[in-house]
Amino acid sequence: MMTESHLDFLEPTLSLESTLQELQLHNFQVDSNCLGSEVSQVFEQNPLLPGVILVDCGELIGGISRRRFLEQMSRPYGVELFSKRPLKVLYNFTKSETLILLGGTSIVAATRQSLARSLELIYEPIIVQIEPSVYRLLDVHQLLVAQAKIHELTTQLLHERTQAQMIQTEKMASLGRMVAGVAHEILNPVNFIWGNLGYLSRYSQDLIRLVSTYDQEIAQVSLDSTLVQQEKAEIEFDFLLQDLPQVIDSMRMGAERLKRIVGGLRSFSHMDEAKLRATDMHECIDNTLLILGNRLKYGVEVVKHYGDLPLINCYPGQISQVFMNLISNAIDALAEKTDNTTNEQKLNGILAKQPVTTTNSWQPQIKISTTVLRVESSASFKSDEWVVIEIADNGCGIPSEIQARIFENFFTTKPVGQGTGLGLAISHQIVTEKHQGQLSLRSQPGVGTEFEIRLPIVSIP
Repeated sequence: MMTESHLDFLEPTLSLESTLQELQLHNFQVDSNCLGSEVSQVFEQNPLLPGVILVDCGELIGGISRRRFLEQMSRPYGVELFSKRPLKVLYNFTKSETLILLGGTSIVAATRQSLARSLELIYEPIIVQIEPSVYRLLDVHQLLVAQAKIHELTTQLLHERTQAQMIQTEKMASLGRMVAGVAHEILNPVNFIWGNLGYLSRYSQDLIRLVSTYDQEIAQVSLDSTLVQQEKAEIEFDFLLQDLPQVIDSMRMGAERLKRIVGGLRSFSHMDEAKLRATDMHECIDNTLLILGNRLKYGVEVVKHYGDLPLINCYPGQISQVFMNLISNAIDALAEKTDNTTNEQKLNGILAKQPVTTTNSWQPQIKISTTVLRVESSASFKSDEWVVIEIADNGCGIPSEIQARIFENFFTTKPVGQGTGLGLAISHQIVTEKHQGQLSLRSQPGVGTEFEIRLPIVSIP
């Protein structure tokens, strides 16, 4: 029996992940006992039909292309030999290898396999298995046209991503220059305040000592000090004596913290510096945590296990950017898990018709560890000693199916507008290319994520 022959001429909308079943496929499937003359009539009625699929009791036997069918029919005595005989006779006579692919095969992969065939088979149609015992024919010309469209899409997307990366790079450079300028402007008044706090403290102590001496002298000469006592009571002199040193100490602590924040901003903003410098990794981490302090206030515990590290010859601004990206991602993961936990508690409370309680023992935590790792010399390693920095969180983790793509450019799991997909990619480039180091990921969904940075303890050429 011969099945209905047709072709959907709707223009497919293709993407980079498009598969064969999205293309224009021909439905021409016949029983192997069908006569050659019947197939010949179908070919005459459907000039775009690339071939025919042969089945026997529903099982696929193979296929005959239009070209091979017409070649055999046009040979001397071809019509007499094959038109009145079952099609399987012609198939056995012209039997050749047929490419059979699943409908879910990507167009790019299918094109690669199709072009890998020998020259005599390269334009033979492809049999596409849509589902068990359901087959369609694909003209190789349609496949190549689809591949050309995907190549055009890829070129366009690459251009757009390149432009986006250039814009992002320029924005970061402009932001760095702006932050450096602002930090410099802030540092001047901060240095003025910091430099004068010592004098203010000493002057206040001197004045307090002078007032105490006046009190003693006035008491000795037995002068009427009622007016002085009234003034003391009005200004709460005893409290002033206790609180003034504390106010000055608080000002000193605030100025010191502000000075450290400005120093961290200046260090972070110098990402484009071209010189390597001996850098304290712990200072870079602490400066990063200082800058991110406003995001760490809401219950996030930072646990630091610092080892005894030597100074590392590196680009400190770029390494600070890596720390900034990794710690920011950890904070985002903790915030997401916090929101999920809160929503789950609210839902459970609604279902149970009870007030929402927060008895969950989970607490958001970021753990930062540093150590020195010594490995045996080999061709795979450029250094015998490495500084290892681990940044781990107990957030929601990363699904295993996307972990291999986490360092790809523009790949992000965040909603549109909340992530560019460049942070981890740039971090990986800075560590591996700029510093000949290693950046790896370990993550378990629902448990947390850990990033490990390895930097060689060697001079970088």
